[in-house]
Amino acid sequence: MKQQFDLTVNGTTHKVVCEPDTPLLWVLRGQLGFVGTKFGCGSGLCGACSVLIDDTAINSCDTPVWSVGTKHVTTIEGLDDHGSMSRFQEEFLNCEAAQCGYCTSGILIRGTALLNKRQPESPSLTRSQACEALEPNLCRCGIHNRAINALMRAGEK
Repeated sequence: MKQQFDLTVNGTTHKVVCEPDTPLLWVLRGQLGFVGTKFGCGSGLCGACSVLIDDTAINSCDTPVWSVGTKHVTTIEGLDDHGSMSRFQEEFLNCEAAQCGYCTSGILIRGTALLNKRQPESPSLTRSQACEALEPNLCRCGIHNRAINALMRAGEK
């Protein structure tokens, strides 16, 4: 039975009507028009559908809408800072880490989650930390090393 949910996405609350177990990905793309979040595998294995829920990266393809509740969802469209790219987005471009672009939004979301959770007094990111953060994201073009380098550069003090 369909229900109404109030979803806060990228700072704006939206009313959506759907089955409670509808994947968040389908609501974001189909009802709300946030198409930067990609469908990859539908099983939570590739990371193309990654979004932030209260600053934690999750796979939206296997997250039911009912589970979001009053938490805040951030999609790739919500990462910009008043029209400016984040440091990670800038370094992603500088390192030429985008190829086909299918995995890009998920990688940017996961890297952003790591950068947002770091304490200001933390030392620069290690390669191990960057690899671990991006490990859930599958890139078929092979840009992982460039994405890791971009994340490390963004995490430099």
